Amino acid sequence: MRATRLLRHALASQWLTRRRFPRTALDAIEQAVARAERTHAGEIRFAIETALPPLHVLGDVSAQARALEVFGLLRVWDTERNNGVLIYVQVADRHVEILADRGFSGRVGEAEWAAVCRLMEEHFRAGRFEAGSVAGVDAVGALIARHFPGAGPRETGRNELPDRPALL
Repeated sequence: MRATRLLRHALASQWLTRRRFPRTALDAIEQAVARAERTHAGEIRFAIETALPPLHVLGDVSAQARALEVFGLLRVWDTERNNGVLIYVQVADRHVEILADRGFSGRVGEAEWAAVCRLMEEHFRAGRFEAGSVAGVDAVGALIARHFPGAGPRETGRNELPDRPALL
């Protein structure tokens, strides 16, 4: 299994990621984040990673563990109200993880976040990367709106995280 995963990550290319997530898809994701953030007081960060470095694969770093690293690297935890959410897409493993800051603890259950991940993965399996990403942002936005209603970051002038997806 480790050899297969290592090969999958070694063969994953930025070119293929760019084909799946061209500029138009990144623009649509950015617009979806901005639109969702108008409906709540939370922050959404979207990250796409083509493949893990070989040492991560050899060390059996899971997509969830890597998403936690990216959560820190992109400073999703650094929002004033602890209401940041990371949507992490790991292309080589075809996996989606959603991590929420401690402000969501006890508010949104793991099953709700996991349902959004499965929704996105279903779209991705059908080759609908833009549609799946936008659907995921919309679903995350709806969950955040339930728990952090109010003026969004754009209305308050305090958009703490970039809306543009990060390509890692």
